[in-house]
Amino acid sequence: MARPLPAFEAAEAPERPGELFVSWLLGALRAGVPDAQTMVLSTAGPDARVVVLREVDPAEGRWWFAGDAHSPKGRELAGDPRAALTFYWPALGRQVRVRGAVELGEPAGTAAAFRLLSPNSRIAALVGRQSEPLADPDEFSTAWANAAERLAADPDLVPEGYTRYAVRAAEVEFWQGAADRRHVRLHYRRTDSHGWRRELTWP
Repeated sequence: MARPLPAFEAAEAPERPGELFVSWLLGALRAGVPDAQTMVLSTAGPDARVVVLREVDPAEGRWWFAGDAHSPKGRELAGDPRAALTFYWPALGRQVRVRGAVELGEPAGTAAAFRLLSPNSRIAALVGRQSEPLADPDEFSTAWANAAERLAADPDLVPEGYTRYAVRAAEVEFWQGAADRRHVRLHYRRTDSHGWRRELTWP
């Protein structure tokens, strides 16, 4: 981290972690951090994979993503609805960790969100079969073409397993790196449905 990094005045942080997260995410986007909206989703498998953050609800402290309920992550979340999210923006020396229970989105909102995705994202979801063995790459090409035809014939089509998930944060941690190794770590812990306790922790 021997490079210029932004300062972080923890004493000036907002009362709710969602507001600080949005500020940091926008800062990463403005700084041109590639794929700043991606995160590592860790489930109780134990397993981890990189997924896309779809939405943040700062007031309620929910971080939203989507996936196939029949995929490995969908099955793991059905068996143990807890997860952790990790964001890392190397250019800014910033990391955010979110931990909490996983909630399911309402079907109507899920369908509406799916229809806002790019055509290729919707086709990929219609192909499905995530993580299953693939014997021949041509099989994938055929499945892709078939899914594209189905979507063209019915633009409102939504895959049966497509699901919106929200991590309702119980804890959120913000870590700001520093070139001199005097890092800053700020930890939020939910105290009730709307309240949060904030404290610095040793980096």
